[in-house]
Amino acid sequence: MINPIDHMTKPIDLVETQRLFHGRGHAYQGLEHVNIDWISPAIIITLYAEVERDWLENLCTSLTDLLPECENLQVQYRCRPRAPFEQIKGELIEGEPLSELVAVEQGLKYHISLGRAQNTGLFLDIANGRSWVKENSEGKNVLNLFSYTCGFSVAALAGGAQRVVNIDMAKGALSTGRENHRLNDHDMTRVIFQGVDIFKSWSRLKKYGPYDLLISDPPSFQKGSVDIQRDYYKIISRIPQLVKPGGILMLCLNSPSLDDDFLKQQVAEHCPDCKVIGKIENPEVFKEAQQGRGLKVYLYQYL
Repeated sequence: MINPIDHMTKPIDLVETQRLFHGRGHAYQGLEHVNIDWISPAIIITLYAEVERDWLENLCTSLTDLLPECENLQVQYRCRPRAPFEQIKGELIEGEPLSELVAVEQGLKYHISLGRAQNTGLFLDIANGRSWVKENSEGKNVLNLFSYTCGFSVAALAGGAQRVVNIDMAKGALSTGRENHRLNDHDMTRVIFQGVDIFKSWSRLKKYGPYDLLISDPPSFQKGSVDIQRDYYKIISRIPQLVKPGGILMLCLNSPSLDDDFLKQQVAEHCPDCKVIGKIENPEVFKEAQQGRGLKVYLYQYL
């Protein structure tokens, strides 16, 4: 029987939140539908296709044998409507499964919600990006586009940013972002939250600029709001209005159908005064069978 544990050879840091197994990269034949995460003290299995119950129960047993510190194990069925969770191991809390966790990454804390939405609150593939932001934000005025629950913002303030402006249409996600900052005892006077449509609010974005660092981590597609293949140029063409000369851009692209060249061509065409100064690689566990299908993160400088 194919078992993801056979491919989990790296020692597991029980403090750090991390992806344990990444099947969605299609690098492991027969396991393309399985991801496994560790968010202490819980294991989260995400399934993108239905599996036999015996296989799932054997996997759960193997994982809890591997990590006896696991107190809770849940399965999220992304293959089903509304992506429901099932608690396999762990005590009920007032008759309900565990629904809240705190992820720890490089000493920073983030709220994680189970069973409320498709996404839990923290994208683990961009962990190296958060690390870079933490190390390169001292004294900077930061614009965080498509901020979601403000992971980049938390990292930036922890790294000494002067101010971070978070922009996202999802006000519920921004509310979680506020709580993430409070969870880390941050000075809330240095953080701004704007629940607006980026593409309709350029004057609002310019109000707090110009920026030393612009971060853009857009969804690839959201019905009625974002189609990044169609819309990314709208952000890139506004860089001269938003970013100081010499400022840095972190441009992310997370669409399997769009490769590195798409992002490079967009920048070359719509803001040629930007030059590539680096690329942030994904954590090693996010192995991809086909290069360019996973998350792409490039650093540019606006000249």
